[in-house]
Amino acid sequence: MIATINPATGETVKTFDDASFDDVERAIDLAAETAKTYRSTTFAQRAEWMRATADLLEAEADDVAAMMTLEMGKTLASAKAETLKCAKGFRYYADNAETMLADEPADAEAVNASQAYTRYQPLGAVLAVMPWNFPLWQAVRFAAPALMAGNVGLLKHASNVPQSALYLADVIRRGGFPEGCFQTLLIGSGAVESVLRDPRVAAVTLTGSEPAGRSVAAIAGDEVKHTVLELGGSDPYVVMPSADIEAAVKTAVTARVQNNGQSCIAAKRFIVHTDVYDDFAAKFVEQMKALTVGDPTDPNTDVGPLATEQGRVDVEDLVVDAIAHGAEILCGGTRPDRPGWYYPPTVVAGVTPDAQMYTDEVFGPVAALYRAVDIDEALEIANATTFGLGSNAWTTDDAEIDRFIADLDAGQVFINGMTVSYPELPFGGTRRSGVGRELAAHGIREFCNAKTVWIG
Repeated sequence: MIATINPATGETVKTFDDASFDDVERAIDLAAETAKTYRSTTFAQRAEWMRATADLLEAEADDVAAMMTLEMGKTLASAKAETLKCAKGFRYYADNAETMLADEPADAEAVNASQAYTRYQPLGAVLAVMPWNFPLWQAVRFAAPALMAGNVGLLKHASNVPQSALYLADVIRRGGFPEGCFQTLLIGSGAVESVLRDPRVAAVTLTGSEPAGRSVAAIAGDEVKHTVLELGGSDPYVVMPSADIEAAVKTAVTARVQNNGQSCIAAKRFIVHTDVYDDFAAKFVEQMKALTVGDPTDPNTDVGPLATEQGRVDVEDLVVDAIAHGAEILCGGTRPDRPGWYYPPTVVAGVTPDAQMYTDEVFGPVAALYRAVDIDEALEIANATTFGLGSNAWTTDDAEIDRFIADLDAGQVFINGMTVSYPELPFGGTRRSGVGRELAAHGIREFCNAKTVWIG
């Protein structure tokens, strides 16, 4: 079902009909036709439309935030911040895309040419399969670079955020982009394969679960189409004795409960050196317990509901399994007796390797706390997962910093801070956290043909 269901109450607010076969056919055809002419627009024209879209996002930020909060339960403050981040992303690519995609000269003499260079050209229509947890930003971090590169987009969003999906296509259109540059397809996951196999669709990007990524990658591989995947994460957060413990604790709380704990790059496994473990654990539990859980529209709320009922069940199952395998609950761990899909900030200590939580991603405000005797054990625990998206390490020791940068098996390493996605930095993971990169120059080039040009 494609519907807006308020996670704070469980109430179905609005339902939407799935797009028909003919609707999807028309959308793909429009995208393919638009791509033929849109690729010839100038960077200056695209930048003008990007900045106009950013202006609209900023002007409508309060209403957009309320829509996102209604659909997936994030607090109004975080929803507004997400909207403004999208505006920043559009402006970043408006300002920088032309430089990022400029011809790259080669040594012409070395290849017996009068000229030799690489030219970046758009691929065409790209399918974007996006999740609900950051309803606008996840899609914008694809849309902004793709549109500035001269591609067009087809968005298949999560079925619980249809209003956010429709809004994004609408605001891009109102920003001045030609009809067909960015369209939302209200389809279920079962319809993705037929869209991806359509010869008019050139490539695909997906942000979501590992099973969804494997499915899309298999189809794209069969069709020999380029794929970018940003999948799950179970990010480590390592704290060493030289760290500023007060700062590390404060950031740890934010890093775990951001977006009600539903972020791929949220810190999830807190690995603390034994010399500072007790101090960190006491302060961390105290601050997690002090968070206010409640109505996401209330400005005093720190943590709202989880986005879906099944999402809460999944979190509960992992906590119960950890306890069954010897873990201890230091705070939280029990759903509140109230309507909506709430789950309290929870800290679990002593998670053993035979518990699912040891390796699996917990998509909710649950922190797993581990004690490490030295940096070797900290790294062993940190890398004991199939994921490799983000990572965090707190230390002021230069040798330890070098070690964490070298040996944390992840696409991103943040030292003395929390993992954040910035337009200016490439974003992506290793191992089962995905392939390819989004954002920065790396992201805009993912959906370009790096064409070699040789002139004798």
